[in-house]
Amino acid sequence: MTMLRNLSLISLLFLALTVSTPLGAVEYKRHITVAQDGSGDYLTLTEAMEGIRAFMDYTVTVDIKNGVYREKLVIPSWLENVEFIGESADSTIITFSDHANINKMGTFRTYTVKVEGCDMTFRNLTIENNAEQLGQAVALHTEGDRLSFINCRFLGNQDTIFTGGRKARLYFGGCYIEGTTDFIFGPATALFEDCTIYSKRDSYITAASTPADVEVGYVFNRCKIKAAPGVGKVYLGRPWRPHAFTMFIDCEMDGHITPAGWDNWRNPENEKTARYGEYGSTGAGASPDTRVTWALTPDAETARRYVDASGIFTMTDNWKPNKQ
Repeated sequence: MTMLRNLSLISLLFLALTVSTPLGAVEYKRHITVAQDGSGDYLTLTEAMEGIRAFMDYTVTVDIKNGVYREKLVIPSWLENVEFIGESADSTIITFSDHANINKMGTFRTYTVKVEGCDMTFRNLTIENNAEQLGQAVALHTEGDRLSFINCRFLGNQDTIFTGGRKARLYFGGCYIEGTTDFIFGPATALFEDCTIYSKRDSYITAASTPADVEVGYVFNRCKIKAAPGVGKVYLGRPWRPHAFTMFIDCEMDGHITPAGWDNWRNPENEKTARYGEYGSTGAGASPDTRVTWALTPDAETARRYVDASGIFTMTDNWKPNKQ
């Protein structure tokens, strides 16, 4: 009887363990490695999303080994506090090739990477949309708040980066961003520091749609504004929505920037509401005397306030972007 009783207890214990840890259950880790050669935890980034616990209060690090990851990646809203770290910015590449005229998908479904979650940091990687120039083609689409991008490359043509999310806050540090038309656009508040902004043809860099009740939209601080050979007429921005806000502070501008600087998107009424301006511009493209008359000319104190991340990002909390 004693032996039977012991066997019964062992059976019950085994059953309890089986119920509590079912076969195939995900083992959540705080450090995940993605590698195409099979040496990591996952082969793809899409698979790795399943290995991150929803709404965790600790930070998960996702190391991404060098490789070309051809994925249409969605980082869902239930993930937060995640760092995505590429092995190297030039060789860790996430790429896809959708554009707006494929099956009439429209601009907002063309993304290569869509970030719905909040409190994310991305480092040392490339996000690319390499579609043919047949329509809008978004590389990075953000909806989440408190997102940081450090030493990343964003490659594309029209509409490379969409900064979605009303009152969302984004930080780009030391990044390379290229495109053709309106290649940085959307309603979010975004600070670009020490970035290279590269125009691939005559067109417009920004198309902000800053809401009227949001004080600051796009700020470019200490950026290099450059262009491909032969490009000679690029506007700093045009207002996608009437209250667009874009400021260039202490930026070095090459000669491709048109003397007028800004465009009203064929609507003179936008000149009454758009909040465009620059301070401390240098280089062949800096031409304060020829800018449109409706552009703003902030003084030194105002310019310093625009580049103060601890000020422009404190809308609802005291978020300070991770710049390291």
